[in-house]
Amino acid sequence: MNMATEVPEKTHECKRCGQLFDQLSPYKEHERTHPEEKPYTCKHCKKSFRRSLDCKRHERTHTGEKPYTCKHCDKCFSDPSACKQHERTHTGVKPYSCKHCNKCFSRSSARKDHERTHTGEKPYSCKHCKKSFRRSLDCKVHERTHTGEKPYTCKHCDKRFSDPSAWKQHERIHTGVKPYSCKHCNKCFSRSPACKEHERTHTEE
Repeated sequence: MNMATEVPEKTHECKRCGQLFDQLSPYKEHERTHPEEKPYTCKHCKKSFRRSLDCKRHERTHTGEKPYTCKHCDKCFSDPSACKQHERTHTGVKPYSCKHCNKCFSRSSARKDHERTHTGEKPYSCKHCKKSFRRSLDCKVHERTHTGEKPYTCKHCDKRFSDPSAWKQHERIHTGVKPYSCKHCNKCFSRSPACKEHERTHTEE
């Protein structure tokens, strides 16, 4: 008696071309052959995005629009997550705790950066040399020593900088803003290292 050969049911359908597969592994391998679709294009430049939300956030870098306002002060933001992170500077909430010690952080990215001080991980490598870094920003700033790029321009004197922190510190020369205040007295400083150095005069370190 001849038994009919049972044909496996093809349950995995490619969302992009409709091809059917009976096993998950070849289906996933096939999906990788399609280029990543980015249907949302910025109105101001040619950059494309997978999600409409990401495209809108990017467009605000061109328009300067900042629709999200802090609940505690008048500071505005173009990105809702950046606004939430800022609000934690008022509330003191630090929901992200290190896996290796008791230190807590207001931002997930700050926790990841800190955890690498325990693991020694340096996942960001310079495109031009073999140097590696814990933080993506540090790697980008370093790469500019090779390219000479200086994307940050002072609003007051047109001086250009490759490092965003150096740029902000420089602008304080013009504005007189001193955002770092001593924990022990009312003295304020324009730079964090200067504030920490002053605080040691109180603790006698």
